[in-house]
Amino acid sequence: MVLTAKVLIVEDEALVARDLDVRLRKMGFKVTGVASTGKDAIKSVEKERPDVVLMDIYLKGAITGIEAAKDIWKRFKVPVIYVTAYSDEKTVKKAMETGPIGYILKPIDEKELFSALGQALDSKDLK
Repeated sequence: MVLTAKVLIVEDEALVARDLDVRLRKMGFKVTGVASTGKDAIKSVEKERPDVVLMDIYLKGAITGIEAAKDIWKRFKVPVIYVTAYSDEKTVKKAMETGPIGYILKPIDEKELFSALGQALDSKDLK
């Protein structure tokens, strides 16, 4: 796994986004940015071309994280890992339909995050 891989954080809660940013940088990843809406996430992927996206499911704005993830995969083939507080059956089912690499529940376990990122990067053949 390439630890210098680029990661985009899509999170509308500033404290959670900051925490993820700090953790990722400590692990050696390059954070390309933080987007707080689905629309901004899509724009950021187009501009920055991250290797993986950490995506919250429910975001501010008209586009949900699930919709953004679907568009990001379709247009850019960038793997998505959902990072969310939602584990109800309906939400999980809808999210899984987009083919994410991972689904991490908040509060975020650092080992689980690292493992999911490794799977996402391995799936892209970034070795």
